[in-house]
Order: sequence, then C-alpha cells, then structure tokens
Amino acid sequence: MNPDPPQPRLRVLLDACVIYPSVMREVLVAVAEAGLFVPLWSRRIIDEWCHAAARLGTGAAKLAGVEAALMQAHFPDAMITPAGRRDLWLPDPDDLHVLDAAIAGDADMILTLNARDFPNRVLGLHDLYRRDPDGFLRELAEEHPNTMLAVLLKVQAHTAQISARPQPMRALYKRAGMPRLAKWAAIRAD
Repeated sequence: MNPDPPQPRLRVLLDACVIYPSVMREVLVAVAEAGLFVPLWSRRIIDEWCHAAARLGTGAAKLAGVEAALMQAHFPDAMITPAGRRDLWLPDPDDLHVLDAAIAGDADMILTLNARDFPNRVLGLHDLYRRDPDGFLRELAEEHPNTMLAVLLKVQAHTAQISARPQPMRALYKRAGMPRLAKWAAIRAD
C-alpha cells in the first residue's frame, strides 16, 4: 500500500511589513521551519526590511543583515526574482514589486498588513489573495495546535531571554500585532 502523496504546501510571499517586526518575523519563520507553509520573498523585500531596521541605528541594521542572511541560508529557495512585469496594477505603484514577486514565485497568497494597497479583487486576477498575519497564524493554530503552541512558546522564551525580563504570552503577541493569536495562545498555554 502506497502512502498518501504529500499535500502541496501553501506558498506565501512575505511582505516587508510582516518581516520587520522581530516577534512577528520569528513566529513566521518558525512556522515555516515547522513545514506549515513555504516562505517566499525578493531581494527588494529583504532590502526594505533592512532599511527599516537601519532607522533604529547601526546595531539594528547589522542585526537585520545577519538575520536576513540566516533566513536566506535556511530557506535557499525562498528568494524570488520578479520578472519585471509592466502590465501589473496596484493602488500604490511602489508595491508592484511585491505582486510581481508573488506571481514569479507561484505564490498562493501575499501576507501583509497593508490591506488597502493589496485589494483581493485585483490579486484574484493573478490567482492570489491577501491575508493578514494574525488571521493566517490563528487559522494555522486551529489546524495544527500542537505545532503552533510549540512555536509560540519557543518565540516567547527567546524574547524573554533577549529582553532579560518575563514576556507574558498574551501581552507579547498582542504587542506584536497578533491579538487573535495572542488570545488563542494564552488559553492554550495555561
């Protein structure tokens, strides 16, 4: 008897705005490492993250560069080279590179906090849709509760270690912009 064929995994393009906040990035990377989705990004997306981190000072810029290199080493197939399409449209032309990368990477969705500039009616023309990280991760938590709880506990412990102070689960993830996931995690962690 042959085992079931592996299920295709969701291919998710991460916008810079979900990579830049460190706790959100750590959760997303850990969930991808657990095999719950395939992460994708482009050089420009990584550069936008590093540029945003540089506003916090040289130390933050260097740390972002190191973290970006580690992410790329861990996910060597995640780096997508956009095709440079000129037939694309979004409300903000500065975001066209994200749509271009998602199409080039055969992504299923774009994970972003920027709903206004990535309307699903436009993304649907390219067989894509937009999700916010809180809703996406909360959905994964319902589907894979043990994996997600392990990830959230790991990130919580890492954050507490770095900050040298306790990081209550619900407060940590709520501050990180994931209130629905925070509530789910706080209930499960008790």
